[in-house]
Amino acid sequence: MPTGPDTGNAGPPATLVGAGDIGLCGSVTVAATAKLVDAISGIVFTTGDNAYPNGSAANFRDCYEPHWGRHRSRTRPTPGNHEYDSPGAAPYFTYFEDNAGPFGLGYYSYAAGPWRVIALNSEIPVGPGSAQLQWLRTELAATRARCTMVYWHKPLFSSGPNGPNRDMREIWRVLHEFDADLVVNGHDHLYERFGPQDPDGRLDPVRGIRQITVGTGGGGLYQPMTSAPNTEAIGIVYGVIKLTLSTGSYQWQFIPIPGTSFSDSGTGQCH
Repeated sequence: MPTGPDTGNAGPPATLVGAGDIGLCGSVTVAATAKLVDAISGIVFTTGDNAYPNGSAANFRDCYEPHWGRHRSRTRPTPGNHEYDSPGAAPYFTYFEDNAGPFGLGYYSYAAGPWRVIALNSEIPVGPGSAQLQWLRTELAATRARCTMVYWHKPLFSSGPNGPNRDMREIWRVLHEFDADLVVNGHDHLYERFGPQDPDGRLDPVRGIRQITVGTGGGGLYQPMTSAPNTEAIGIVYGVIKLTLSTGSYQWQFIPIPGTSFSDSGTGQCH
């Protein structure tokens, strides 16, 4: 099973730092976001499209490795659609090895302090009857942790040009059923934070899940095409998000690269 030990509700806070849409060759911005990661200890996570343009072994070697690659040993990644421009995303799995979970699956879980953290793969079947959805349900039913964070590439909700990815709604339905707390995505190259909502996009301050999109790791930025319902903050700027996962609560802080002024931070309580 693609699962790590479950620590229940015990343990000191965990720090995670990450972004998606990262390894664009020749980009000074990927070097700048990597320097932000340099200054933050803890687990590094990625929300897909790690190496452009097609997730090849050469792209990982030349576009990702010189920058974010220096944190590979502490990185827990997820794949994006550009990884699957290479058959089966094989170079992605080869590059990250065991840190990407079982070869070929792209979904797994691990403990981070008192939280359960789940990495999913939006590039393979996620609908009813899929192996991934069945695994997710089993994983959530078995966890002893009160708080759950989940991350993958394509967001259900978005104001960006890639728009909402409605095929992820069944994933959200299972997460909402089991009271997951926080979802982090990439794919649209911007930063966007939503208020807690249900799988159908209705505000739900009691049991809703907060989604944050952080497609700001180095690939060219996108302008929003609309203002999605329940959006609370949006920024068109490169940077990373730092998450502090504590007992019963979490903090987020978006850290922009030097020379830009947008930032966002706040706290949330677990269900």
